[in-house]
Amino acid sequence: MSRVGNKPVQIPGGVEIRVEGRRVSVTGPKGTLQRELPGPVVVDVSEGVAQVRRTRDDREARALHGLSRALLANMVTGVSEGFRKELEIHGVGYRALQKGPSSIELQLGFSHPVVVDAPEGITFEVPSPTQVVVVGIDKERVGQVAADIRALRRGEPYKGKGIRYKGEQIRRKAGKAGISGG
Repeated sequence: MSRVGNKPVQIPGGVEIRVEGRRVSVTGPKGTLQRELPGPVVVDVSEGVAQVRRTRDDREARALHGLSRALLANMVTGVSEGFRKELEIHGVGYRALQKGPSSIELQLGFSHPVVVDAPEGITFEVPSPTQVVVVGIDKERVGQVAADIRALRRGEPYKGKGIRYKGEQIRRKAGKAGISGG
């Protein structure tokens, strides 16, 4: 029994869900998302609630039941509220600069600036030179773009320099131990 799959998805005002076979389309104030759900699940929509149920009861169907419900809930949240991932930049001389809504320039200790262009549906915000916010309606794309930016210069354990998610703790290591005597 999938505890996640059995929970109904509440549909807020202004959001519309259309189901055509296995294709689900969710439209809201922030945009439209579409997804093809796996075979053994069906979506029933009625008066402000969407329910995901499975057509079979084998292991694969049970596994895909909760996944499909979570994907549908993320689509509804994305078109109504949107998603954001916040990154922090640590290090002397490390900074970000906004180059329009879909591009940022990062100084990360390389000999050249790194320019990151946002894919379709993603925008960047730079509230301060040491913060970057990735914003969009598709949770997967927002997370992937944030992970790609973080991978440019991951936080290193000796000085703590690099890009990390907001609130992420980097485990620090001790440097070389000096040997006295000789």
